[in-house]
Amino acid sequence: MDSEPVPRDQGEPSMLDPRVLDPEQELVRRAGLDEGDVDQVVQVLEALRRWRETERRMSEASRRYMKLGETDMRALRFIIAMQNHGRVVTPGAIAEHLGITTASTTKLIDRLAAGDHVLRLPHPSDRRSLAIEVTEDTRRVARQAVGRTHARRFDAAARLTPQEREIVTRFLDDLAGTDDASV
Repeated sequence: MDSEPVPRDQGEPSMLDPRVLDPEQELVRRAGLDEGDVDQVVQVLEALRRWRETERRMSEASRRYMKLGETDMRALRFIIAMQNHGRVVTPGAIAEHLGITTASTTKLIDRLAAGDHVLRLPHPSDRRSLAIEVTEDTRRVARQAVGRTHARRFDAAARLTPQEREIVTRFLDDLAGTDDASV
């Protein structure tokens, strides 16, 4: 079936449109979908692309503002979350959460401590271990840089009806399941 791609805003066609990328339907089967259905699917994929781009820009801006790398930011979020729940965070817990070696964790903690982002303190119950805590300045900056953004995302999801949230969750889980390591 050789159909012409529907123009997107009379500009360039979407690079996510299978009618553009796979006109012969070798990979993307469109049987049972009319042009309007395909247009809607492409709109969903374009919205996801815009979200990913926005997420990337926001994450990059936060990292730049705090002068930290992605792993450093993930470590800080973990430490803050655990502290919020009254949990003592050890280097081993950070390593496990991030899936990195203890040597990499030591370097990470060294960087964060040198930047005045974390403190190394004696563990309250294990003399052989350390407790890692986020400094108040870093907690405040992270709350402003990351926390406010998360609050807006939460609000967007909260505006959905319970049924819409179930549909979106199922859809995103389905997308997460498309990761094919064999490719």
